[in-house]
Amino acid sequence: MKYLRVGPAGAEWPVVFHDGRYFDLSPVTPDINGAFLASAASLDVATLPQIDIEGQRLGAPIARPGVVLCIGQNYAAHAAESGAAPPEQPIMFYKAPNTVVGPHDDVLIPRGSAKTDWEVELGVVIGRTARYLSSPDEALACVAGFTVSNDVSERDFQIAVSGGQWSKGKSCETFNPLGPWLVTPDEISGPLGLRSFVNGESRQDSSTADMIFDVATIIWHLSQYTVLEPGDLINTGTPEGVALSGRFPYLKAGDVVEVEIDGLGRQRSVCREAA
Repeated sequence: MKYLRVGPAGAEWPVVFHDGRYFDLSPVTPDINGAFLASAASLDVATLPQIDIEGQRLGAPIARPGVVLCIGQNYAAHAAESGAAPPEQPIMFYKAPNTVVGPHDDVLIPRGSAKTDWEVELGVVIGRTARYLSSPDEALACVAGFTVSNDVSERDFQIAVSGGQWSKGKSCETFNPLGPWLVTPDEISGPLGLRSFVNGESRQDSSTADMIFDVATIIWHLSQYTVLEPGDLINTGTPEGVALSGRFPYLKAGDVVEVEIDGLGRQRSVCREAA
């Protein structure tokens, strides 16, 4: 199944897409949040009213997560283009949960920014509490679904004025377009292709096969240091082809960024100056 949220920002309602039809989830949950995701296995779509969402805005496919955890330099080729050796342990950093916006919402270029960058990433949403998992074999049972995530980054904020942490460059408003869908694990298999485009020109074109740490290893590893709860979002790293590489210009107002992942859908965001 595919979960999504539709409607104006701040007033979205939950929807499920199944067998080519959209169904209103409002009779069973007020939102696609941790409480719903922890119990979604028992959902009976046949009991829900069918609806038409034509012309509706798409919100992020999950309500604001309790935490956004990100994994840095997790693709071998991206680590190389960043001038870093592949990490021996997953690099974890935090991103503000209020960065999460809809898949077609505007991305706001921060005041004083000269180096706003795109990063297509596989987003993983937790559906079961993960605490001190004994091995990666237990990890995938904790996944509610997968989604497309754009870990937008301001590289000067991240590196030059970071004070040694990355979150300044990751937590600006609108810096995490998410969606369009949250796709349940049963619909996903094999390595997934990830791609990004700026103004219609290809930037990233890779596969999750280039990941240094796979999804199960990431969840298991994080569970040793923090408790992952239903509704939490994990951004699992980006492949090569970002502006940080020096091969492409950074984003400016008017640019159109599109990112997509096989089976998970496509986003389109217009860049605008922050008011």
